[in-house]
Amino acid sequence: MRSDAIKNGPAGAPLRSLYYGAGYTREEIEKPLIGVVNAQNEIIPGHIHLDRIAEAAKRGVLMSGGTPLEFPVIGICDGIAMGHAGMKFPLSSRELIADSIEAMASAHALDGLVLVPNCDKIVPGMLMAAARLNIPAIVISGGPMRAGYYEEETLDFTILSEKVGVCKDGKISEEELEEIALRACPGCGSCSGLFTANSMNSLTEVLGMGLPFNGTALADTAERVRLAKQAGIKIMELIEKDIKPRDILTLDAFKNAITVDMAMAGSTNTVLHLPAIAHEAGITLDLTLFDEISNRTPYLTKLSPSGIHHMEDFHRAGGLPAIMNELTKKGLILKDCITVTARTIGESISDACIKDHDVIKFIDDPYRNRGGLAILRGNLCPDGAVVKESAVADEMLVHSGPAVVFDSEEEAAEAIYDKQIKKGDVVIIRYEGPKGGPGMREMLAPTSSIVGMGLDKDVALITDGRFSGATRGAAIGHVSPEAMEGGLIGLIQNGDRIHINIPERKLEAEITEEELQKRRKEYIQPEPKIKTGYLYRYAKLVTSANTGAVLE
Repeated sequence: MRSDAIKNGPAGAPLRSLYYGAGYTREEIEKPLIGVVNAQNEIIPGHIHLDRIAEAAKRGVLMSGGTPLEFPVIGICDGIAMGHAGMKFPLSSRELIADSIEAMASAHALDGLVLVPNCDKIVPGMLMAAARLNIPAIVISGGPMRAGYYEEETLDFTILSEKVGVCKDGKISEEELEEIALRACPGCGSCSGLFTANSMNSLTEVLGMGLPFNGTALADTAERVRLAKQAGIKIMELIEKDIKPRDILTLDAFKNAITVDMAMAGSTNTVLHLPAIAHEAGITLDLTLFDEISNRTPYLTKLSPSGIHHMEDFHRAGGLPAIMNELTKKGLILKDCITVTARTIGESISDACIKDHDVIKFIDDPYRNRGGLAILRGNLCPDGAVVKESAVADEMLVHSGPAVVFDSEEEAAEAIYDKQIKKGDVVIIRYEGPKGGPGMREMLAPTSSIVGMGLDKDVALITDGRFSGATRGAAIGHVSPEAMEGGLIGLIQNGDRIHINIPERKLEAEITEEELQKRRKEYIQPEPKIKTGYLYRYAKLVTSANTGAVLE
């Protein structure tokens, strides 16, 4: 065991003394030391219950002969941070989470890790740490929230966000909006649609770093507690068999994750997080791989925001094992990848079947013959841009219109709410990328207001920032290079004609080369928005969105 080198023999007496001071016995100290990394806090509904999950995981460790040692990490709620300066921090917190776990696990020579996240950046941050440290590790997430209900309407966070636009358009009262707000998030768990948190929890399962149903077993159920106990038991088996994260996080495992991501139309943020996790495992995931896999992967399930179903429906229909087993029928899942079950992914899913064909389609009868996410290219985004194609109205898959340019999310949201945006417009929001934001803010307010005001079939949004996993409509993000790095998006002017062709994967600005050269000569880069503290340092080190926004 890794910890033996520092805790055994006469030289280990000072260390043992400190453990004695914490109340541990000699017998506990001599067992494998398992870090239980708990992201619980009293702010995020997705994390409010994680103490219960961590406690169950610790019981599993104890049952299997280990000593659990719990320690915390931070977790930011994207929904609460949304729409103001606080949104600059969630993506950058991913690096803080990975760094803090690396520091704690390395400083204390821990033998293994049980990682307990649930929401957007916390899940990839923990996976990045696992890949970086490469000691036995398993993820047990907190699980999805149930959907809410108001009268006869099923609710979730994105529907509530869109109701803000409906309210501002005068179609519902503020009192009714508040009634909907009371019911949209009915309890603990990660928000109930296939937004970023549930996308990443699902892909953790597909990657092999979480047990079957890690992505879908509901937060408030005994099933989730049992799963946590099993995770605590399994970490001891992983230590015994010396199965480490980089044995699991192979290129084939990432290909499986991208395939399932496309089959269920996960959040566009997965295109940031999967490359970042792969980077820590020494693997490069180019955006072309995402599009290659999308082109051959049928779209099998329409979960909110792309459709009406929620994570509880997906779980009842068979969850990730069912959709993966269905994908094997056309050889789309690489079955030999090892997982934290100590078995291959093929062995884990072989008996799974679809239990509700309204929720998960058969592979021969998909919603579409290619995946839910699309990578666009063109002079506006030579290094790529991302859109959730499955959540775009058919009328907007091909669109041309005049640019309406804003240098911040706040300016754009104000103009939308003031009804300054007309049908046919292409809203450009720039200087919101990893460097320019800094922190690459999610922009649910502008997108949901567009939908709420009934413009989602007439107006497109393009940004070098990103969109919430709860976003739907013609919302194109991750434009690379970003404006702050000299990308063409920084040179766009009001009235420029923008051409979007999602089926052909194209995003172009209609500007002559002569005009472009003139604008480049006249261009003056704005001052950084943040000049002190962590975000200032982050902006100096962060790479482009197309590389996962990792730190150099």
